[in-house]
Amino acid sequence: MERFARLFPDRAEGLTATDLAAAVPGPAPEGRPLMLANMIATADGRATIAGRTATIANRADYELFHALRARVDAVMVGAETVRIESYGRMIVSEEARAAREREGMPDNALAVLVTRSADVPAEVGMLRAPDNRVLVLTPSPDATLPPAAAAVDYLRAPLEEGVRRLRTELGVRSVLCEGGPRLLGDLVRAGLVDELHLVIAPKLAGGPAPLTIIGGDDVDPPRDLELVSVHESGGYLFLRYSA
Repeated sequence: MERFARLFPDRAEGLTATDLAAAVPGPAPEGRPLMLANMIATADGRATIAGRTATIANRADYELFHALRARVDAVMVGAETVRIESYGRMIVSEEARAAREREGMPDNALAVLVTRSADVPAEVGMLRAPDNRVLVLTPSPDATLPPAAAAVDYLRAPLEEGVRRLRTELGVRSVLCEGGPRLLGDLVRAGLVDELHLVIAPKLAGGPAPLTIIGGDDVDPPRDLELVSVHESGGYLFLRYSA
């Protein structure tokens, strides 16, 4: 198990990913879930290397990635990210599943797959895991996934309406968005992101027109963030912002 040092707002040593994740989620806003975003980038701002995030991350990021998942009702991800990263069961640790049940939560977080076309093969890990509950959030009135091992349902609505209906119809109080950049950009421009958890990897990748953590049109005006905490592990910085 990796250890983290807190650098801000005060100093602390020997923390675990579970310690960091215990700070979330906070209370949900009126009429929608609390929306957290968890993203990673290189020191020069690249959100992927060779199209993937796994080549950027370290073990501490992996542990915090899963610890944050264990604290929320739902994990939201875009179709392109699922096609590339594949995913798997939302809550992989038996200990984390037991802790969720002790807190009165389902042992597995709801997976919210955001897609316009539902063009996602059933072979990706998210859909191949029979314990996963996958909610397809799509504006299409008829797009459907191929038959899959996971339990699949549909919420047919534009993104902003769909996020609100997660709360009003399904009782979801907290959502962790894991990207990709296009989805995060859409959420930010809609004013739906409450916290950004950003990992800065000590890597320089370069490349023409590199993909950043927010895709699509400019955020106009730019969204101000407030720094809540800074942690370090293995030379990686773990930044938590409120938005």
